[in-house]
Amino acid sequence: MKIHLQQGLPFIQVSLVHRHQPKIFNQVLLDIGSAGTVFSIENVVDLGLQFEYQDPVHRICGVGGAEFVFSKRVDGLALGTFELRNFEIEIGTLDYGLASDGILGINFLRQVGACIDLAKLEIY
Repeated sequence: MKIHLQQGLPFIQVSLVHRHQPKIFNQVLLDIGSAGTVFSIENVVDLGLQFEYQDPVHRICGVGGAEFVFSKRVDGLALGTFELRNFEIEIGTLDYGLASDGILGINFLRQVGACIDLAKLEIY
């Protein structure tokens, strides 16, 4: 799968499925420095992914700042042919001054055994 650069940062396309509803996200930051995979609440609320009292809440920190997020399990998350079912994502505001649908973190990349070729801008 091709990686495209925007403002010097690597972005990819992923597909998320929740309650049998698929949605494609074209602007997901590929971030090996992020422990988790995070999506913007405004991009997933139409899939029924909203906060419920039993959802785990925690604080995440990064170069873009800190925020509180909640966790949800989705039916599946796919990056090209890589797919994980019953995968836990985090949901927050993602107000980091960067236009993105979400962040694909090391938790997903490591589980699928992804290899990132920066010379060719490909992930396989």
